[in-house]
Amino acid sequence: MGPVRVPAPDLVRIRPRPSIEYISRGRSVFATTVHGLIEGGTDEGFFVHETRLLSRWRYAIDGKAPMPNASSIIRQNHWLGYFVAPAPGVHAPEQDKGSGQVPNESRITLELAVTRLVDDGLHEDIDLTNYTTEPTSFVFTIELDADFADQVDRRDEPYGERQLRWDAVAQKLTFDFVATHNDATLHRGVELALSRASSHASWGDGRLSFEVTLAPKEQWHACVCVTPLIDGHRLVAPPYCYAAGGEDAPHEQAIRIFYEETTKLETSDAGLEAEVHATVEQARADLAALRLFDLDHDPRAWTVAAGLPMYVALFGRDTLTTGWQSGILGPEIMTGTLHELARLQGTRVDDWRDEQPGKMLHEVHTGPMAMLGYHPRGRSYSSITTSGLYAFIVAELWHWTGDKDLVRPFIEPALRALQWLDRYGDIDGDGFYEYLSHSPMGPRHQAWKDSPDAIVYEDGALVDPPIATCEEQAFVHIAKLHLAETLWFLGEHDLSRKLYREAEELKKRFNDAFWMEDEGFYALALDANKRQVRSISSNPGHCIAAAIADASLVERTADRLFAPDLFSGWGIRTLSSNHPRYNPYSYHLGSIWPVEQGTFALGLWRYGLHDRVQQLARAQFDAAAMFEYHRLPELFGGHPRDDQHPFPGNYPNANPLQAWSSSSVFMQLQAMLGLYPYAPMKMLVVDPHLPEWLPEITVRDLRVGKARVTIRFRRGRSGRTSYRILAQTGTLHVVRQATPWSLTTQPAERLRDALESLLPRH
Repeated sequence: MGPVRVPAPDLVRIRPRPSIEYISRGRSVFATTVHGLIEGGTDEGFFVHETRLLSRWRYAIDGKAPMPNASSIIRQNHWLGYFVAPAPGVHAPEQDKGSGQVPNESRITLELAVTRLVDDGLHEDIDLTNYTTEPTSFVFTIELDADFADQVDRRDEPYGERQLRWDAVAQKLTFDFVATHNDATLHRGVELALSRASSHASWGDGRLSFEVTLAPKEQWHACVCVTPLIDGHRLVAPPYCYAAGGEDAPHEQAIRIFYEETTKLETSDAGLEAEVHATVEQARADLAALRLFDLDHDPRAWTVAAGLPMYVALFGRDTLTTGWQSGILGPEIMTGTLHELARLQGTRVDDWRDEQPGKMLHEVHTGPMAMLGYHPRGRSYSSITTSGLYAFIVAELWHWTGDKDLVRPFIEPALRALQWLDRYGDIDGDGFYEYLSHSPMGPRHQAWKDSPDAIVYEDGALVDPPIATCEEQAFVHIAKLHLAETLWFLGEHDLSRKLYREAEELKKRFNDAFWMEDEGFYALALDANKRQVRSISSNPGHCIAAAIADASLVERTADRLFAPDLFSGWGIRTLSSNHPRYNPYSYHLGSIWPVEQGTFALGLWRYGLHDRVQQLARAQFDAAAMFEYHRLPELFGGHPRDDQHPFPGNYPNANPLQAWSSSSVFMQLQAMLGLYPYAPMKMLVVDPHLPEWLPEITVRDLRVGKARVTIRFRRGRSGRTSYRILAQTGTLHVVRQATPWSLTTQPAERLRDALESLLPRH
């Protein structure tokens, strides 16, 4: 009998942007080489409000760089690195002959330990330790610079004036930068203050220099506090010093509240369940890390940046989607985002920004080129998606909270957004919603897929706007349908009936115009001549999720989404692998976006397609386990999951941390558990179908209205998932029931009829 073959552990760990390490919190990002240094690369730097405040940051001992030894991110805003060097002036013992060459760094070791903490600013603890038996003396230097470059829009020529001041007494270095363009002025700076230093610094030749003498086992310490100065506002750097103890970083308390109050999801600590738990906890931490604290409405109403490093800014559709998909955690992101987007809602016709009255924001950036008006992204409305999503998320907030006082201020902005869609979004008056940029600097495509080559005919030719994509019709449908229900409860019965009728009429028009019977699928879009764009894409998955797909066509549509040319095994591709334009490394022509998979999962659950939900969730959690930190990136490659491709490729410029990729994790779980809140009726619908690979999960402190509930879900030997309420405060009726749209159960028809009876047609 031969030897037993033991399967090797899976060593796959994929790292998007593998040459850069990021730590961050809010609008502050410290991007370095993998060894924690800023060596002058274009993607490296300390960026605050999309401005590179530090463009160089590296260390030397007697003019030589120490050797990187070990480094790691500890939390998203916390990094630790060890460097070693031979201690200058210390005699190395003679090498023996038997054990190979031992490097001097390990024989006469001088250690440089760097502890880095990012909040609005940066705090760095620097410690030098002499691990030899002899004294050592040397000059330690920090080489640094600040160029105030825009993070995205880099310019070769100078666009402003920089001044530098060194105060030797206060041990403080200040870079000050002013730029003007047209009628705009930008004033940014950065201050570096040294404290608790074992010896004083001098400044010269772009270096802070310290004379250091250390006895055996003696340690030298210094704190470097980096404070951003942003247009008259002095941001607060973390005060913490490990050598002296210290206070929390400025936003630590808010992060603690988030962890204490949001829903916890608990699994066992073995096998794939542990992988799921790791993915869930990383997603929670990433949403906290992306919080834009300067846009907090109050401690329980806040919003997030779209992603790191390239989208550290407010994006309308991204943040709305993130709030919706992470609703199981709580309503805070939805609430804060709705407040901020209402404040920035379009008020006038401004073609440069693609702004019209009532239109909802696409993006607002705070980088130098945006603030100086070199491009319109300081406040851009170049998206059709946000306006429909806004009204839908208002209704979702109503479902989770049932709070009329909370929801009422958002009704008028939601109605204005829908009015914009009806007035400006239906460009040719045919009852469908098209996009067309009026801005000379606006993106070609303004629907969900907005890259320049995203919308293509079946032969690969590019489609020219105006274009009505299938998912944009779906978003308007669900917005009108759900807002109608919300308006009914708020006493606006006539308006409720009107929106409900419009949603039904749009659904009928849509299914007549977009369905491709020979493909058993929906067309990607209608072009300017109302010809179907017959490319097979992921977009129809949104049509299931937003309930615009006719019920009789849902299963065929779902089956097509899971055909091998669309479903890779890691997720549903943005474009069929059979298409002439397919490219697994593209942005929208064959890649896989986690955000879509979360939305699709909820849609599949909506119609009772539980096996498909489990298949998609397994693919995504398996993918997450292969990425560093169990973190799903912005998108990844569309390779098939097979022996030749044991892991997917990277989109070359993917954000490793993306808000709506994090939120999609929670929607996958919500779909498997069949959770749907209906706080106005003090009700939580559950329809759990756990797979074999996730036999048990506990949802702790789920908030629905004013109630909190803890529920344990467990899959039995028969395959049926049961649930047990472990704790509850407040009034809440937990009802096991399929969704009102489900194709699988008779009782669902009664619930659907009950809900529809709230919205009389006449």
